[in-house]
Order: sequence, then C-alpha cells, then structure tokens
Amino acid sequence: MPRCLVFGDSNSYGWPPEWRRGETVVWPGNTAWPKVMAAELGPDWDVVTDALPGRLTVHDDSVEGGMRNGLTVLQSSLYAHGPVDLFIVMLGTNDLKNRFSVTGLEISRSVGRLIEFAKTSGMTNHILAIAPVPVSEVAYAAGNFRGAEAKQLELPQALAEECAFHRCEFFNAGDVAAVSPCDGVHLDESAHAAIGNAIARKVREMGISQ
Repeated sequence: MPRCLVFGDSNSYGWPPEWRRGETVVWPGNTAWPKVMAAELGPDWDVVTDALPGRLTVHDDSVEGGMRNGLTVLQSSLYAHGPVDLFIVMLGTNDLKNRFSVTGLEISRSVGRLIEFAKTSGMTNHILAIAPVPVSEVAYAAGNFRGAEAKQLELPQALAEECAFHRCEFFNAGDVAAVSPCDGVHLDESAHAAIGNAIARKVREMGISQ
C-alpha cells in the first residue's frame, strides 16, 4: 500500500485552540486533519504523522526549547518512516512569530529547503507542500504573532512558486479553512475536517500508487 508521511507542527499534531501553558493536549480520536485524510483515503493507504508543536522550518527556537528546527530533524524522520510514496509538509506558522523577523517570501524559501532535502534523500517519490492557514492577531496570537497577518499575505503565492520551481505539488489550506478566533493560531474540529478532506482529494488527483 502507498505510504504517506505528514511533517508538521501543532496544527498537524492536533493541538486544540485555547491551549493552556504547560498542558499537552490533543484532539481526541480521528479529529486531526492527517487522521481525517487517512480515513478518507481508506485502508489502502498507510499515513504516518510526525508533528511537533512549535516546530519551525529551518530555525532554532531557544524560547520553546530544543528540536524545533524542522530541517535538523527531517533526515531522521524520513529514515525512521521511509521510504514513503508521498511526503506532505505543512510548516511556516511558527516562523511568523515576531521574534524570528522573517517575511512570507523567506518562509517559502525555507520550506523549499525542506522540499529540496526530501527530494535528494531518495526516501520519497512525491512531495506536497501546504501553505498553512493564516493566523489571526487575536488572543494568544496578538502578542507572539504581532505583524504576522501582513507578513503572511505573500506566503501562499510565494510557496506556490517555490513548489513550481522544485516541481512538486502545492495546496493552500487557507482556501478551505480558518483558524479559531479563540487563540488565532489553532484549528477547530470543522477546520481539521475541511483540510483533511481537501488534502485527500488532492492526493487522489495526484494519482499516486506504490
């Protein structure tokens, strides 16, 4: 059966809105969008999720703690779960935190580094990069993500162009879902369902077979 690796952050992990500091929580059951996608694709697919809250594309984060740099851990993830027929990456939200001072274009180039590594690793045949759902500067996001709404405006188009350069597939999650107004960053159950179902349709369109 075809195997898929989803590589992401808290919104692929299944971290609910209105999180409380110091408490590790997760949506129950099959709520998180990778699980929704897996259920929609059916038993002929093996979907593995490697998602870490706070994960970034290519940056270290001394505030959140170690191992948040996606590029640093990608090799071990691919070797641990690969070879895979499809590698899906949805990162970039945490890069928008104001302490990193990066632009949407720079985030797209950072995702491009991950795409390039995955392509040259020999551990995957197909790659799908997802532009994350835009954050909203309310509640928790109003402080940590100050200025993010303006910076992320160029991200979907920039990432689409990056994917075209690397000859891989692209999807914009902001076309089908929005973040919860409770914290401005995370997804509610309906958003997870919308993304999971949309990505399953996208995967089918890609016509991947083992």
